[in-house]
Amino acid sequence: MMAGSMNVHAQKARNRRMGIKTDSIIQVKDSLVIDSLKLLEERQKIENMEAPVDTAALVRKNDSIQKAMAAETNPRFIPNSNRAIWLALVIPGGGQIYNRKYWKLPIVYGGFVGCAYALTWNNRMYKDYSQAYLDIMDDDPDTKSYEDFLPHGMSAEGMEDTFKKRKDFYRRNRDLSIFCFIGVYILSVIDAYVDAELSDFDISKDLGLQIQPVIFNDGRSRIPNTIGLQCSFKF
Repeated sequence: MMAGSMNVHAQKARNRRMGIKTDSIIQVKDSLVIDSLKLLEERQKIENMEAPVDTAALVRKNDSIQKAMAAETNPRFIPNSNRAIWLALVIPGGGQIYNRKYWKLPIVYGGFVGCAYALTWNNRMYKDYSQAYLDIMDDDPDTKSYEDFLPHGMSAEGMEDTFKKRKDFYRRNRDLSIFCFIGVYILSVIDAYVDAELSDFDISKDLGLQIQPVIFNDGRSRIPNTIGLQCSFKF
């Protein structure tokens, strides 16, 4: 009995020692795993610090973020084409002002001013030469307005055809100035309408032209297989 109890106690003591060793081994193993993970994290941090930085990618990312923020804070103005054309019809240059294309105003108003000046000048010259032609054609000695156009000491004899040609010349230029004035007005209206229509037209950044050789197989042609070039536009 005593020997059996001693064996039991010895067995228990040995099991306790084995349990302690097992726990210690597990603890050491866990600590090694934790240390290895920490080493991996530190190595990854060092590699990230030593790796070259793609500045272009960072700049693009920053630009995209700024554009997104600007789009959220300041929505893009999209004009109404009907309102633009009505403003352009009522007020010359009003369509360009509504579309916020202020740089076009000097072109529009410069065209109007140029046409108005040409119209005024040619109309005045036409009236003067018309009166001079009438005076040179009548027999009244008191009407001599044509002398203002003649050099000093030059006779008016034989100048009837010259005055008539100049009268017709300035009349034609006057009429042409009127058509130019109307043309500038119509172009300003068309520009305002087209600009408003294309204001929200999205142009893709991926623009490209691809040219490649192809073989055309047309049954209606005398030559069944014809070599040619195919152009593909991407926009």
